[in-house]
Amino acid sequence: MGEPRVDRIVQLTTRPAGREIAYDPAAAPTSLQVRAAQVLEGNWTGKSTVPSRSLYPHQWSWDSAFIAIGLRHVSPLRAQTELETLLAAQWADGRIPHIVFNPSVPLDAYFPSPDFWRSSTAGSAAGAPRTVQTSGIVQPPVHALAAWLVHLADPGLSRARGFLARAYPRLAAWHRYLLRRRDLGGGGLVSVVHPWEQGMDNSPCWDRPLSRVTPAPARSFRRADLDHGAPEDRPTDLDYGRYVRLAADYRDGGYADEPYREASGGGRSGDFAVEDPAFNALLIASEYALARIAHELGAAAAARQARAERLTAALVERLWEPAAGMFLCRDVRAGELIPERGVSGLVPLLLPTLPRDLAATLVRTVCGPHFGLGGATRLVPSYDLLGEAFDPHRYWRGPAWFNTNWLLERGLRLHGERGRADALRKGMLHTAGASDFAEYVDPYTAQACGATGFGWTAALTLDLLHDRPAGDRNGVTAIKGGNRG
Repeated sequence: MGEPRVDRIVQLTTRPAGREIAYDPAAAPTSLQVRAAQVLEGNWTGKSTVPSRSLYPHQWSWDSAFIAIGLRHVSPLRAQTELETLLAAQWADGRIPHIVFNPSVPLDAYFPSPDFWRSSTAGSAAGAPRTVQTSGIVQPPVHALAAWLVHLADPGLSRARGFLARAYPRLAAWHRYLLRRRDLGGGGLVSVVHPWEQGMDNSPCWDRPLSRVTPAPARSFRRADLDHGAPEDRPTDLDYGRYVRLAADYRDGGYADEPYREASGGGRSGDFAVEDPAFNALLIASEYALARIAHELGAAAAARQARAERLTAALVERLWEPAAGMFLCRDVRAGELIPERGVSGLVPLLLPTLPRDLAATLVRTVCGPHFGLGGATRLVPSYDLLGEAFDPHRYWRGPAWFNTNWLLERGLRLHGERGRADALRKGMLHTAGASDFAEYVDPYTAQACGATGFGWTAALTLDLLHDRPAGDRNGVTAIKGGNRG
């Protein structure tokens, strides 16, 4: 398609200063599309898209994957560049870091900054790149799914540029790192070693394993996030101190995963290792996508598809809790499920070979009293409405996020819940427009929280507005076969 089309779309309208455009999904779809494209244009740095100019001024891993999924509708070239920039910062051991730092941004604009992570020195044994500064932890593996969907937006351009041929070995190495180095529980699933890796940083699901961590002294770090967000909406200082302690310990250990494997099941105090259902479900979805990429490139795809099915079985075996009607996180060190209902436990609805009875139970849970979709809530909250830790405004402890709701919309549609998927899609579009593309919202009132003009909110709005073909709409379906009974 040649040059990106974002500039052309943005130029279609000019909004008068200080005048808000109300969103009417029936009357103004183009207006919402233009506004979403304007957000992405404003957050573009030349090679990637920041989540938020004020709060998150660097490139974030899973943000870029979601942003590429939406950006493909206005500029497939820019969407490919988004992913290529991220993959260029991959470590030699295969990990894709959760932040790629922009050297032009002042160090005090965000914490932890590059001088905290010290990737090129502390991560040298793990193969951190020398030419760019990154963090040393990871985020959910949405990238192969994003790459496949970006390819589908303009296969001709993708093939001409060799986009998939160049991305495939990096994506395969990324999955290999997770499956070989992060199976800390020995049951076939991937563990996260920091709440920031799972992406739902402040979820109550982490409270129990985090309680073992001695927090870093408050004087040892400065929270730049409080300069741009309301303190009552952000993690507490105690939680943040624990996040800093975990990250510093991982850094000081050379970002090696072996000590965590040795510590699982009763090792040294303070280790955090959790098997998370959303992280693993997104790995499975990306394994299906990687199988499709391999098929497109003429490589063997059957092994990847079989691996996705085995991982789905392991997910069910280790994390499904019938009494809760959903998947739960597993504290690897304690060897037990964590009895907190977070939206993470609903995300496996995205998987095509999830047993039908489990998919039906997840739908009932989504629409039941704990999450309230179609009743009490406009969008699915990030945490149990009935949980003691529920807070409709505090980061990942109750507010609704657009990326998780986008995943659930696709999951509902995949499993035949078209009416519920349509209603959720309509609610997301209305909320995105009315909240000025907020980072997250109150699940009851849809009041905007966090940053506005947020990258993945705008990008996923574009994706929802686009009429996708019915065939491979989700990008995670098996090459042959369907739902398992």
